[in-house]
Amino acid sequence: MATYLLFIQVLLFLLSVVMLRHLYWRTRFFVHMFQQSGYKLNEFWLWMKDHWNSHVLNGTHALTNVLLLLFVVFIGHWFTPTAPAVIISVYLMIWFWPVDLYRRQEKKPLAYTARVQRLLIPVTLLVILFPVLGALAAQLLKGMLPDVYMLAFGWVFGVIMVPFWVLLAGFLTKPLEKYIQKGFIRSAQQKLASMPGLTVIGITGSYGKTSTKFALASMLSERFSVCFTPGSFNTPMGICKVINNDLQAHHQVLILEMGARYPGNIAELCEIAHPNIAILTIIGKAHLETFGSQEVIAKTKGELIQSLHPGELAVVNADDHRVMAQAARRNDISVIGAGLQQGDFTATDIRYDASGCSFTVCHKDGRQVPVRTGLLGQHNVYNILFGFAVGDHLGLRLETLALAVSRMEPVEHRLQLKQTATYTVIDDAFNSNPVGARNAIDVLAGFQGGKRVLVTPGMVELGDIEEEENFMLGEHIGTSGIEQVILVGQKQTKPIQDGLRSAGYPEEKTLIVKSLFEANAWLQQHLTKGDVVLYENDLPDMYVED
Repeated sequence: MATYLLFIQVLLFLLSVVMLRHLYWRTRFFVHMFQQSGYKLNEFWLWMKDHWNSHVLNGTHALTNVLLLLFVVFIGHWFTPTAPAVIISVYLMIWFWPVDLYRRQEKKPLAYTARVQRLLIPVTLLVILFPVLGALAAQLLKGMLPDVYMLAFGWVFGVIMVPFWVLLAGFLTKPLEKYIQKGFIRSAQQKLASMPGLTVIGITGSYGKTSTKFALASMLSERFSVCFTPGSFNTPMGICKVINNDLQAHHQVLILEMGARYPGNIAELCEIAHPNIAILTIIGKAHLETFGSQEVIAKTKGELIQSLHPGELAVVNADDHRVMAQAARRNDISVIGAGLQQGDFTATDIRYDASGCSFTVCHKDGRQVPVRTGLLGQHNVYNILFGFAVGDHLGLRLETLALAVSRMEPVEHRLQLKQTATYTVIDDAFNSNPVGARNAIDVLAGFQGGKRVLVTPGMVELGDIEEEENFMLGEHIGTSGIEQVILVGQKQTKPIQDGLRSAGYPEEKTLIVKSLFEANAWLQQHLTKGDVVLYENDLPDMYVED
């Protein structure tokens, strides 16, 4: 009898270990998705609905509940008390041991920020609620039902409820987070008010914000002490963190990237840090799921220009009619246009090779300067032109700005040139958009001498136009002349496949793989010195193909 009891206790202990492991990874996954949603309850709920069957309530949960129900209601009385404990424990350990669905390679890992740590307190309490209640009930009901029933029910129900507990914890902590954020905002505003000589530059647009920011920072650093937001710090708290922690008394210029997913977001950022110079890069189709239309995007991005005081400066994309329309709404500010077709600053004779890009910057007054940079792509030419416009406005010579451009390092994962032992890599793995993707294809097509290969999973997060845009991207690829296309994911790349066929691209030159690892294995086997590979887009962590 003692051996039997020990066996059951060990079995139930192992069951608890397996379920606790599963509970940890499932909880971490949904907390990560909540963070990727910007801690916005509505976006997280929409994500849950989109992944209801694959992640929120999948087949494992349903089968487990069916099994428990069968044992309790129909089958349990046929067995000795030992059998259910063994059968259910072994079944649960087999089914809940795999965590690959939640434990996966992350493009942007979960950051254990102070906000996440605060969120984890109620999440942890809620997550362990039902396993603890199940264990207590198992003890209280001992003699009426075998322990394993209530213990298993507690673990399984606890696992099922994880995403809902994360949602509830986000709701419960929302008032506290708003209070804390108001304190950070007040601190940032007070610090900026204490630096009246500081020039604040705000950058927004559907694409190119981060690249423009880094280019501008490099160029202005030739004369000024510059502080700028790192990476994609373009939210209220990201901006406040930089102002409160990184901005120092010696800084003369503050460059802020300003992002938006909803109308009013840019105006909110401008209330925190009023810009003296506004840069509007382009009005595109990013985040159409939340904006609804390009007209709403244009109005939201235009909030940056509308925030300027009379006499202040807007630097705009002169080739984008939507951008120019936003600038035209103000007749009391200075406007400098930059573009490839028109504007105060233009670029001519653009050329690409394995070492980067060269072109000539021209001002409408006749000034010209040759430019050489390691950056690739038309959008980077635009970004550099924006930098020339601001630098010239602040008194820097064009030759000084061109020297700064020659020293620039590519932004990571944005048409970044790399060399392997055998071939050249163009890394454009940051979230792709229709304009940037086409530009990247054109850059790849501009290389001569070796085999040109594209590796891409296509574009996501484009709302209702996603299928259409990927189809058109496929057509663009099909007419580019590149020698090989590797598509990652059968389902998500179906529109690109259709676009390639529509353009008459040979099917034997298209390879469909399940993962980036499989694509890289193919490249290692088939490429030689002089070949070029473009990695276009890397699926965001919130994207999961069901």
